Amino acid sequence: ITARFENSGGLKVKSPVSAAGVKIGQVSDISLDPKTYESVVKMRIEAKYNSIPEDTTASVFTAGLLGEQYISLEPGGSSEFLKQDSQIEITQSAIILEKAIGQFLFKSAEEKK
Repeated sequence: ITARFENSGGLKVKSPVSAAGVKIGQVSDISLDPKTYESVVKMRIEAKYNSIPEDTTASVFTAGLLGEQYISLEPGGSSEFLKQDSQIEITQSAIILEKAIGQFLFKSAEEKK
């Protein structure tokens, strides 16, 4: 299964893929699409989890404050399921801690003016 992200952060090959907090697979490849400049993440899902709805959402999260990054799948309500070589259309990129802190500090400085 493939998903595209604007930013995959510190995601790595072999990073976990989970649903409801349960590991159901792992990242098998990460590449850059030279046309869209998106991160293309391929995931290998265990065969016993073959009923993931096609409208599932994929998000990049961090385990704890400074832990490793992983992909969390949030199942949708579709009666159609993802198949081999399917693409998850709805994604949420990694939140980069340094970027978020910089935006917060910039906003705080603007409010003080």
